[in-house]
Amino acid sequence: MHDHHPAAADACVEELRAALAAHGITLPSLGLDVPTLASRYPTRPLIALGNCNLLTARALTAALRKGGAA
Repeated sequence: MHDHHPAAADACVEELRAALAAHGITLPSLGLDVPTLASRYPTRPLIALGNCNLLTARALTAALRKGGAA
């Protein structure tokens, strides 16, 4: 599926959500950026990671560091 297609972007969000969940991380506002989906111009949809608290940010940092060490 083409990267500009909303279904591809939605699938990517779900893959990211599952990967984060595998590390015990939840980003409640993770989702698609609606303005890029509604754009008249052929842009790739953006994924909005959203906000998180310090505990979640630290867990995300630790997971990224652990993944980089492999």
